[in-house]
Amino acid sequence: MIVPIAVSTLAIVLIVVGAVILIAFILGLLGARVRDRRQAPSYEDHVASADQALEQARATDKGWQREAMEQVARQALDESRPGWEYRQLYLILVDDRPGMGEDRAHFVAVADDGEARVIISRQADGWTAERVE
Repeated sequence: MIVPIAVSTLAIVLIVVGAVILIAFILGLLGARVRDRRQAPSYEDHVASADQALEQARATDKGWQREAMEQVARQALDESRPGWEYRQLYLILVDDRPGMGEDRAHFVAVADDGEARVIISRQADGWTAERVE
C-alpha cells in the first residue's frame, strides 16, 4: 500500500526557490573560476609591462626604487588591513608623468581570499600611499 505524502504549496515553492538559488550559486562559482583562468595570462602581461615601465622610469628619473615603493605598499596594506596575509605583491602599473607630483604606481596584493590594490604616489620626500582598494 502506497501512502500519499501531503506537501503544502508553500513547501513546494520553498524547495523550488532553494534549488534555483543553489544552481545560481554553483553557476556563479564556475563563472568566476573561468574568468580567473582567462585573466591569468593577461595578469602576467600587466606585471611584465609594469616592470618594463619601471625600468624605463628608473633610467630617466632616480626616484623609482622598487624596494622603497614595495615597502610603502606593504605598510599601507598592514595599516588598512591588519592581519591580512597575502601571498604575493605585484607591481602592475607605473605612471611616470613629467615632474614628480603626478607619478603613481599601482600594486596588487594577492591572497587566498581575494586581492587588494594599493595606489602610491610620489612626493618630494618620497613615496606615500594614496589608497588601498
